Amino acid sequence: MNYAEVAVNSPGSLSTFSYAIPPGLNVSVGQAVWVPFGSRVIQGIVLRLSDKPAVAETKEIAGIIADFPLLSPIQMELARWISEHYFAPPFDALALMLPPGFERRAITYFQLTAPDSIRGQVDLSSLTPEQRQALHIVGREKKISLPELEKAIGKRKARQVTEQLLDRQLVTKTLEWEKARIKPKTLPYIRLIADKAEIEAAKARLAKSRAYKQLELLEFLTGQTQPIPISELKKRLNCSLATIKALESHHLISVERLRIRRDPLAHLSFTPSPPPVLTSSQQAAWESIRDVIVGKDKPSSGPPVFLLFGVTGSGKTEIYLRALAQVIAAGKRGICLIPEIALTQQTVERFANRFPGRVAVLHSGLSPGEQFDEWQWITEGNCDVVIGPRSALFAPLPDLGLIIIDEEHEWTYKQEDKSPRYHARDVAIKLAQLSDAVVILGSATPDIGSFHKAQQGEYHLVELKERITPRGYSPLPEVSLVDLREELKTGNTGLFSRSLLAAMKETLTQGGQIILFLNRRGTATFVRCRDCGFVFRCPRCSVALTYHSVERRLICHRCRYSVAIPQSCPQCFGRHLRFLGIGTQRVEEEVRHFFPEARLLRWDRDVITKRYAHEELLMDFRDHKADVLIGTQMIAKGLDLPQVTLAGIINADTGLNFPDFRSTERTFQLLCQVAGRAGRGVKAGKVIIQTYSPDNYAIQAAAKHDYLGFYHKEIDYRRRYSYPPFSQLVRLVYSHTNEQLCRREVERAYRLILEEGAREGTTNFNVIGPVPAFALRARGRYRWQLFLRGPESTRMLSKLTLPRGWTIDVDPVGIV
Repeated sequence: MNYAEVAVNSPGSLSTFSYAIPPGLNVSVGQAVWVPFGSRVIQGIVLRLSDKPAVAETKEIAGIIADFPLLSPIQMELARWISEHYFAPPFDALALMLPPGFERRAITYFQLTAPDSIRGQVDLSSLTPEQRQALHIVGREKKISLPELEKAIGKRKARQVTEQLLDRQLVTKTLEWEKARIKPKTLPYIRLIADKAEIEAAKARLAKSRAYKQLELLEFLTGQTQPIPISELKKRLNCSLATIKALESHHLISVERLRIRRDPLAHLSFTPSPPPVLTSSQQAAWESIRDVIVGKDKPSSGPPVFLLFGVTGSGKTEIYLRALAQVIAAGKRGICLIPEIALTQQTVERFANRFPGRVAVLHSGLSPGEQFDEWQWITEGNCDVVIGPRSALFAPLPDLGLIIIDEEHEWTYKQEDKSPRYHARDVAIKLAQLSDAVVILGSATPDIGSFHKAQQGEYHLVELKERITPRGYSPLPEVSLVDLREELKTGNTGLFSRSLLAAMKETLTQGGQIILFLNRRGTATFVRCRDCGFVFRCPRCSVALTYHSVERRLICHRCRYSVAIPQSCPQCFGRHLRFLGIGTQRVEEEVRHFFPEARLLRWDRDVITKRYAHEELLMDFRDHKADVLIGTQMIAKGLDLPQVTLAGIINADTGLNFPDFRSTERTFQLLCQVAGRAGRGVKAGKVIIQTYSPDNYAIQAAAKHDYLGFYHKEIDYRRRYSYPPFSQLVRLVYSHTNEQLCRREVERAYRLILEEGAREGTTNFNVIGPVPAFALRARGRYRWQLFLRGPESTRMLSKLTLPRGWTIDVDPVGIV
């Protein structure tokens, strides 16, 4: 094969490129290479080899990054599917599976052609001032990179002048690969290399010469079976480098650098625990899953997918552990996905206690070095299970046999902020198909689409209907609805209803713990001038600034712009500013006012600012170092808090009226998940939901823990209006710094789509829009959008060519 099709690391490059393979260069599919791309040399991944190029003229591959393929055939096929399904650049899909620290640049360096001859023979007066300046800098530095030269004389000038100097053969240009940003960590170790006779002779000699430090070190090493790090010797024996070098010079010891693993779990301790006895409900669920894993009831087509529908606290995790043990016994391994990094420690504890020393974690909260070492650890087959958020799905785990997605309904499994905009659940099912693996989706409030597939027989539905607590089978916590309209009629304008305040007082008196949920950060959601009505807004985004009392600043929750709280209105100069709306900081202030003796913790993005902050906060609350935990959606994601006996939802309506067809589903899921945190221990739990919409079907169903009732109403609504799962939805967003240009481009695309539909004779799709995005302006760019709805949305989209500036989101989890 003389040619390679390569996916290049260039932003927005939707196609692949053909390159010639130079003679003597061995290239394989999945290998990383350097390729010329315009005036640059960039990274690429070889997708396939052929004996004919796809184009008439090709450039040659510049070099090899790694001598072996970085990606397996399964990973290559998965990346191809992601790229095609989500309309993503091929390299973006491949990059999901590349090792940490892979991305590097080829750097251009310049040197004088012949320094001596230039000084003696070149007429510097014939050069322009810019050329003389650049030549002087190159000569002074001996060797300088293009970025350094650009910094010295300017980007455009540096590129022009160096081309001119190259034409006159005054400088030479070379390419060097940027050094790897992440490397294996090594430490110096000492190993005893002398035999027994040599050691005894050395001891006698050292004792005679009174070299007591050397003798102490030699005697210590004699009792060791493994190499010892020098740092440990310094701590234990207080020996110096001179002592070590003295023994090394006599060939008694050797000093060598050994690779060590930067273990992200090293700060945790685990206690191996045997599997508990399953309840009858768990046993029935486990047997149905086990029969498929061992091959008795495997489906004839497609990977086996289980929807484990179990109420909160029903023991779903134990089913995961049993399934993983069964897979490991068959010589395979598993991946367990969790919706938030905050859940990592809780999940790791359960899995590491059952499989000690065989658990790895992967997430963005690890240091680059830890990510690198975990990746290598996994690649080498040193673990049986990988735990992490959606990115852990792409861990290079050999012999994959099981994929678990806990809390599968969570929208955090969808990558929305960058390409490829994939959903981990759908990619996991594709990966299972390629790997001959089993998928378990677990949730107390399954995604409507997932439950619909289970009802249609595409997924195996397995149910756990009873909650398990230390008291045995236990009912779900009692839920009370408080109509905030009635509270206002009685004159109560505070955040807490009378019943919630009474329940909080009773719980604190009895020594229980409380969680209070409000899915908004800050103190006030916006600040308005009472005189003229002016609202403080972000200058870069079309959203109001949120007041944060702790920082005493107005902050934009989209771009993080912030400004000190002003004393007066910038429009009318009035000083009557009103702080309206509520957030978690305001809730914290109110709790301190009513219960000054209570110990409080707040869990939202504003307080999680350092490493291990999630773990420390969760551990403090579980150890009852705090009585009340106030938080946003982080506290609704599968936390096991056995001492919580009261859950209070400050306002159930915050997301209910969003212009999004999934707003009721999200509200129902959040309410049920928060309610599920109460009563998981020895004492029974209670839940109070405050709302202005007590008759809404989502809130009514959540109060009754009635998923099926909610599902039937919601699926009828989706069927009536052809929303997913009865159609496919694709969101197209165009952004530009000019609002009129932005709108015109979206209108042009709208006409283009309609024309293509008419040409194809396609009638079973429709276009929603053009409409401005919910936040019209974000980070200085205006955004307009279109929605394609129908069974053939992606096929229609594949026939269009959209310019730069468009974002395509297939199967979006939200439309605002």
